[in-house]
Amino acid sequence: MPLLAFLRSLATDPQLRSADFRRFWFSSILTNFGAQITLLALPICAALLLHATPAQMGTLAAVGSLPFLLFGLPTGVLLDRSRRLPVMLGSDTMVALSLASVPFAWWQGWLSVHWLYAVQFMLGTGYVVGGGAEQIFLTFLVGRDGLTDAQSKFAATESASRLLGPGIAGVLVQALGAPFAILCNVAGFSVSLWNLRQIRTREPEPHPPQSHVLRAMLEGLRFVWSQPTLRLLAWTSACWHLLFYGYTALYVLFATRVLGMSPGLMGTAQMLGGVGVLASSVLLKPLTRRFGSGGTVVIGLCASSIGFILMPAIPHDLFGSPAASAIAYAVVVFWLDCGGTLFFMPYLALRQRVTPDAFLGRMTSTMRFMTVATAPLGASGAGLLAEHVGVRGGLGCVAVGAALLTLSTWFGTRLRHIRD
Repeated sequence: MPLLAFLRSLATDPQLRSADFRRFWFSSILTNFGAQITLLALPICAALLLHATPAQMGTLAAVGSLPFLLFGLPTGVLLDRSRRLPVMLGSDTMVALSLASVPFAWWQGWLSVHWLYAVQFMLGTGYVVGGGAEQIFLTFLVGRDGLTDAQSKFAATESASRLLGPGIAGVLVQALGAPFAILCNVAGFSVSLWNLRQIRTREPEPHPPQSHVLRAMLEGLRFVWSQPTLRLLAWTSACWHLLFYGYTALYVLFATRVLGMSPGLMGTAQMLGGVGVLASSVLLKPLTRRFGSGGTVVIGLCASSIGFILMPAIPHDLFGSPAASAIAYAVVVFWLDCGGTLFFMPYLALRQRVTPDAFLGRMTSTMRFMTVATAPLGASGAGLLAEHVGVRGGLGCVAVGAALLTLSTWFGTRLRHIRD
């Protein structure tokens, strides 16, 4: 009965009656599943095949975030002056070709850490340009009032990819090797590109530019800084990204070298993160109704901080068993993914609601520029710390930062009091 009720609700959902929304959602599903392969396979290429040091792993994470700093503001102007669907298609094509170069370079014997740096930089560029276009195109497809419902659907399918994707990725990496497992993601991008080209809805032609590119970028900065809600969200997210990218630089090394997990076991443990995303997709609406968008953002921040704090505390042989350590790792990933989704879904919806159409592109890219600009510092700093105090010590520094951020946000800002 619950399943039949769920299916009936899908059949009557006004968003799902739109063929273009279904196509857009399906492409998101494909890229989400493919991303799970890349998220596991690319750092494993560096850590296990190329024997990267902690500092090199930090650099690998840092170069993936550099495009936010370099291209964030110009991308905002581009998105306000262009139709977003062609931008998405071009960006996804670039990402697919970059990923395809990894198995090719491995087959030719050319693959190196520096090659992976270049690929990671291209992936980051694709996320800056294409990801910004996707957020704005979604607002165009469903309207501002439909954003929360649409974000809940996207969170639900992301939870499925997080639930199944890491396990599939672990098996593929174990069976095929990390470079050739990435080809599966390339195949997913190819199908996604074909699917997006079938979308019939066309955005209106943007208004002709009225100002120089540099002036337009400054207008975007001024707009974000003049909005108290956007300014507060930018500050909180920038601090969170500093910590998250520090964690991203070290978690593969921690799982494989400190806890001794194989790629297959690590992928299986990461699957519990999908349960965390699923839990957050179920909790998102009731929490937003009860505490408002700002309060839900703070709840997500607290939950993800629990994960940051617990991760370095996992021993190598919990209760004398490596399996128990893997289970503990999976539980921590649950908290991180649940908290991260609860943090970002209302964060994205809230910032879209307070921004007029004319500034959506510049607001999106300006916010990304301001928030992810701290990521290279977090990733490279964590890698350098790990060189001197060990991987566990580096994650411990991230944990301390997470505790301080949670306390300062809860007691020192008005974010938890913002409704909508």
